Amino acid sequence: MLQVGLWYSQPITTPAWAHITPPKEKPVMVCRGVRGATTVTSNSRQEILRETRRLLALMIRLNGIEPEDIASAIFTTTRDINAEFPALAARQLGWWDAALLCGHEMDVPGSLPRCIRILVHWNTDKKPADIQHVYVGEAVKLRPDKAQLPPLDEDELDDWIEQQVSAWERISGRSR
Repeated sequence: MLQVGLWYSQPITTPAWAHITPPKEKPVMVCRGVRGATTVTSNSRQEILRETRRLLALMIRLNGIEPEDIASAIFTTTRDINAEFPALAARQLGWWDAALLCGHEMDVPGSLPRCIRILVHWNTDKKPADIQHVYVGEAVKLRPDKAQLPPLDEDELDDWIEQQVSAWERISGRSR
């Protein structure tokens, strides 16, 4: 015979105030892709790092990206660029803990030469339409619709990059 008292408990009731006050909505954080591309004029370590740092700095500034919100980033280059890993530029800008990967783009005939592309996987509550993708240099040909950037103080951007690289040199013990 089933003894009701051993297996049955009273249902949990919702407090009265829960029916009156609607729950506060929290922004939903999702992983979004932020794209960017730039070009270099030569296959030199210095130019690869300089242009990649500048591209990343623009992506960071225009979107408000914080290093702790980066899930990962993929850096690709055309096959004519191999003097340095462009991901080093991200480390130089303070992305110590993000997963970074470099590779080559498909070698499609007629494609844009000496091009560096970046795909950042960013944990954010921004909607896709609010994300600013960045295409600079000759890479504006890839996405002319994304080529128009808002005004930005170039000197301030350069100073910020210099501060980040100097901090990286102190912390890592490496030089540019």
